[in-house]
Amino acid sequence: MTLKRMDNVLIVVEDLEAAKAFFFELGMELEGEMPLEGSFVDQVVGLENVRCEIAMLRTPDGHGKVELSKFHTPAAVRVEPQNAPSNTLGIRRIMFAVEDIDDVVTRLRKHGAELVGEVAQYEDKYRLCFIRGPEGIILGLAEELS
Repeated sequence: MTLKRMDNVLIVVEDLEAAKAFFFELGMELEGEMPLEGSFVDQVVGLENVRCEIAMLRTPDGHGKVELSKFHTPAAVRVEPQNAPSNTLGIRRIMFAVEDIDDVVTRLRKHGAELVGEVAQYEDKYRLCFIRGPEGIILGLAEELS
């Protein structure tokens, strides 16, 4: 087997502080943050003269991670509308299991988040929704029903 695990998902943002606050409200914890620059970074990301800041966040169980990155140089580039619809090609959302979907939605709305559709129930198993946060980030939330 080649694959060991999925380590993290990278999200490029313009407002690093707002994005961190949004994910903190979700319940993620700061693992670390630091500036990055130099030839190694340039080689890895395939750009020149990279200068950025990153914040690594982890889920409370320690298994899931989100890396937030703010590029100072070169500036970040938007290739699709900020509020692209759910059927736009590419990675559309990150799914999180939550205990109380209504509580999470209410708390995330304080950070400007909006439901993409509505909270829906799948059989007697889950309540699910997509919610759009800062920078157009879409999260999927899933509450398992007992």
